[in-house]
Amino acid sequence: MTMTSVSTETTDNAFLGGRVQLLQPRRGYRAGVDPVLLAAAVAARPGEAVLELGCGVGTALLCLGARVPGLTLCGVEVQPDYAELARRNAARNRLSAEVVCADLADLPPGVKARTFDQVLANPPYFQRTTSHASPDAGRETGRGEGLALGHWIAVAARRLRTGGFATFIQRAERLPEMLAGCEGRLGGLEVLPLIPRAGRAARLVLLRGRKGGGAAFRLHAPVVLHHGEAHLADGDDYAPRIADVLRNGAALPFAAAGKQG
Repeated sequence: MTMTSVSTETTDNAFLGGRVQLLQPRRGYRAGVDPVLLAAAVAARPGEAVLELGCGVGTALLCLGARVPGLTLCGVEVQPDYAELARRNAARNRLSAEVVCADLADLPPGVKARTFDQVLANPPYFQRTTSHASPDAGRETGRGEGLALGHWIAVAARRLRTGGFATFIQRAERLPEMLAGCEGRLGGLEVLPLIPRAGRAARLVLLRGRKGGGAAFRLHAPVVLHHGEAHLADGDDYAPRIADVLRNGAALPFAAAGKQG
């Protein structure tokens, strides 16, 4: 994975209804709702140690920190400018977070020596053997795969303590590749499909696995992101459960309330 530089021109964007304020590059990779959904799906508890692989400007890590108090937060980001923005964003949101600028293929000893209760990641979605690269270096690093998806999973598993959880968000068509990557590394796998509207196919999935877990595989009922059959007016049309996540910082459990197994 190659380290790149991004424009220093930034925008100030609000997440979780304004509870989290993030500086992002005006051009390049910009976080949308996906890292917020990822953060909401991490079942972290106060006092746990959390690692995000490929943290960008800190969106998922800081949204998780805003929802769950008392976490020890650490992020790894390959792009120096994005890593620096993540540090600034942590400070301006009054959250303590260590951000390490490093390649996942060559983590520094200080990170390798630690284990975590939770690891989360939003790996690049697109394999560049079947898609076109972005001309913007920052956006390409965030969206185009430079390191095999299985390697992301392997790194996550190595950094987990026994009994810890790894949570990923990825495009639905890459789920078989993710499940293969978990083989022999993570168990008790759970998949939560995210569908754009009722009756549509899933475009994204959340995947969670436990180091040393032995529970049976679970495919949960899908979560609908938008209400209605189509987008008919200006403004968002998020389903109530998703609106609660995006605006109020609610959690997004894999199993609906009352159906936890």
